Amino acid sequence: MEIWKEQFKHDPLTPLISSKNEAITYFTKRDLLEETVEAIEMLWDLPSAIKIIKKQQEDGSWRYPAWKTKLNEPENYNLLETYRQLGFLVEKYGFSNEHETIKKAAEYIFSCQTDEGDIRGFYGTQYSPNYAAAITELLIKAGYENNPRVESVLKWLLSMRQEDGGWAIAMRTNNAKYLDVVNNPISFEPDKKKPFSHMVTGIVLRAFAAHSQYRKNESVKIAGELLTSRFFKSDKYSDRRVVDYWTKVSFPFWWTDIVSSLDSLSLLGFTKSHQQIKLALEILIDKQSESGMWDLKLLKTKDKNLSLWINLAICRIFSRFYI
Repeated sequence: MEIWKEQFKHDPLTPLISSKNEAITYFTKRDLLEETVEAIEMLWDLPSAIKIIKKQQEDGSWRYPAWKTKLNEPENYNLLETYRQLGFLVEKYGFSNEHETIKKAAEYIFSCQTDEGDIRGFYGTQYSPNYAAAITELLIKAGYENNPRVESVLKWLLSMRQEDGGWAIAMRTNNAKYLDVVNNPISFEPDKKKPFSHMVTGIVLRAFAAHSQYRKNESVKIAGELLTSRFFKSDKYSDRRVVDYWTKVSFPFWWTDIVSSLDSLSLLGFTKSHQQIKLALEILIDKQSESGMWDLKLLKTKDKNLSLWINLAICRIFSRFYI
């Protein structure tokens, strides 16, 4: 019996392996049971994946559902929707740049890259280290790890750290109002003396955790330590500030929560002997129900299999910490 499974009071694999979702059973067999599986391309032909592909536009983006109401907005809502749909393809179906859809999406994303290195448009003219990192995480997982444009994003992120070693949204460190700032042609520089935001730092770390070389970076490790120091505490800024957000989860990961944080930290070299990691793992163990699932608040619940994806993510985390 796998050591990681012994940590639970109830078997977490039963609901996964008995799922009717082919992608979930595929990843369960591959990642948790270590069984030989078919080539990942089998998932690319699933009807649910094809449905996403068919909605891609000629320029490689996906159109935001309410695009007509957002035409005059400074934010690039198609970039946001592309991030969302790319997340589904990469995280739920294992798509890579071997597929033309991913190649087209990547070129669209890179078309939004500035000379500074960041991906811009999520907050209009303003920096968004959180979204820039999150979409870069997906590009890395899709096979762009060694692409120089990805490296430019990662170098930009390292240059944008607060003095304490974490990350924050520049306009928040300037106490600027969002609607006033996104329309401003001038990009607000961060006040780096202000404290880091764990919400932002947790998201940024996902990009570095996905990269086989940058995950070893000492500055990234320091930021990971900062993130653990904020487990189950309020953020320093207004965005998703309350403690409850730590146990509000989604998949693909979007915000910073305890599951997304542990997922990154498990790849950054942190171990279960770390006091804060140990605490978080114990809390997850306590939140498991008799069904083998987890008692966590689910966000973005249009996906009827969301609880199973969270189950899979938690099992992957434990399989890394308890080798």
